[in-house]
Amino acid sequence: MARYSDEIIDDVRQSNDIVDVISQYVRLKRSGRNYFGLCPFHNEKSPSFSVSPEKQIFHCFGCGVGGNVFTFLTKIEGINFVEAVQLLAERANIQLPTLENNVDSAKEALKTKVYKVNEFTAKYYHENLYRPESKIAQEYIKKRKLSNETLKSFQIGFSGKFDELYKELKKQGFEDREILESGLVNKNERGQYIDRYRNRLMFPICDVRGRVIAFGGRVLDDSKPKYINSPENVVYSKGRHLYGLNVAKKYDIKKRLLIVEGYMDVVSLHQRDIHNVVASLGTALTQQQGYLLRNNTEQIILSYDSDEAGQTAKVRAMEILQNMGCDIRVLQMEGAKDPDEYVIKYGNARFQNLVDKAISVIEFKVKILRQSLNLDSTNDKIKFLNEIAKLIAKIDNSMEREVYIEKIAKEYDVSKEAIYAEVNKLTYKENVDEKILNKAKPVIKHLEKTNEDTVSEAVKRRENTILAILLSGDVNIYQIIKQNIKIEDFKYDIDHKIARKLYEEFENGNSNISSIIDNLSEEEQNHITMIMAEDYGIDDVEKAIDDIIQTYEKDKLNERKLEILELLENPTEENQKKELEKELNDIIIRLAKMR
Repeated sequence: MARYSDEIIDDVRQSNDIVDVISQYVRLKRSGRNYFGLCPFHNEKSPSFSVSPEKQIFHCFGCGVGGNVFTFLTKIEGINFVEAVQLLAERANIQLPTLENNVDSAKEALKTKVYKVNEFTAKYYHENLYRPESKIAQEYIKKRKLSNETLKSFQIGFSGKFDELYKELKKQGFEDREILESGLVNKNERGQYIDRYRNRLMFPICDVRGRVIAFGGRVLDDSKPKYINSPENVVYSKGRHLYGLNVAKKYDIKKRLLIVEGYMDVVSLHQRDIHNVVASLGTALTQQQGYLLRNNTEQIILSYDSDEAGQTAKVRAMEILQNMGCDIRVLQMEGAKDPDEYVIKYGNARFQNLVDKAISVIEFKVKILRQSLNLDSTNDKIKFLNEIAKLIAKIDNSMEREVYIEKIAKEYDVSKEAIYAEVNKLTYKENVDEKILNKAKPVIKHLEKTNEDTVSEAVKRRENTILAILLSGDVNIYQIIKQNIKIEDFKYDIDHKIARKLYEEFENGNSNISSIIDNLSEEEQNHITMIMAEDYGIDDVEKAIDDIIQTYEKDKLNERKLEILELLENPTEENQKKELEKELNDIIIRLAKMR
């Protein structure tokens, strides 16, 4: 069957959050980090159908079905994979190329060329930064105290005059159409080709794969506009990317990620060893950017500028991220207009302290509400209590509600009993109005596992743990596992099949777990999402791997010990007997040391 390219499939996947898609078919309710509902694929009274926004998978603990957003649509709509891609592309307003000519289509060929134009340009601008004629840029870099390492990490460069880049691109053999499509060069009415960026500090913008997709250019004098950004084109859509994410992902961003407004905020914080920071490319946060944030971290710190535009962007970002179920905090910053200015003025430690003390969305909204009202006025106080109750009523966790009510009542000197009463009134009304959606349930075919009964639960658990670790997509972890655990070591048939495919994909340079899942069989998808949905309680990955490797080594030694004992029971030559006894003794000693 004809198939779209992996790049297109990834684009469609990233533009369709699995919680949003499944919510159109199943009523989901958040519980912890996941969402739960009644499974649409079998009859059940208690919800066992789990959807993970972080991993972008679903799994039913009742009937065992699982997969990603494409899998869900194929099952619920009774369509094939290509039709699911087309349906989701239409939902996200993504124009798909003609499938028959996809690989060799003119658009795909043009995209490949534009990527190469961008790659060359980033390198050219970066090298240009170090030339004698780039003194103005060098002085600015010196003033901002940016190190050579930081400049290289972000490929920061300097653009030349008039048509310098255009001439260099032509020397490299690029055609005018490719150059113009990149947005790096404009053609004027007289037919002249002029560089878009002239005498500007250049910030290449990369996607999560590290490919250069666009540029931002900053003036170094009083010229206007201060920043010029690439127009959207065949490889770039500003609402789908985050500046600096490709650099931040090289560090530990799983627990917390800061989102700021500007390029220099990201670069300046990175320079001062604050690496978990990205920017929203000078635009209000979009749904797609929200998905990127949620898929890469547990907690998001909003750190927009303190001006009116920054506050507006902050409120917009809150709405988007809250609807996605993200854990959001708001940075409270005084004495500077943006993080860049703050960290330069007060230093790393003080900024980190601000990050640690970032307040919740509820606290931020209450604070803003309080600033607009006079609590000495009876009417304003009633309005304050009513608005607080509306905010708190939206919180599902009852203990979290209680904490906020106690804290707000104490901090703003209002009656907690009054808040409780209004919240209870609102939540009761919501529960009465709630209606459960019933839907016809298609039947899922259960596939047999060939050697399920012959493999112990301990071995299955161990193998599933290894696969769960591999499914993090960490190439370095894979190298450690591969060196110590062979494919043949997986005893459970389904684990063996999945391990083989994972090993093959990693060896081919593909660590994109989402795309790997697309190519698994129904049985394998069900099994792999079961693994991904389970919590293996791994706090230290390296220690977990070491423990598993040692367990495998023990098993192999014990197997060999039994083989030797069996051989010794049979008549053997004296020399061979001594060798076997020596090997047995060595094994016993090694096993004793492992205990």
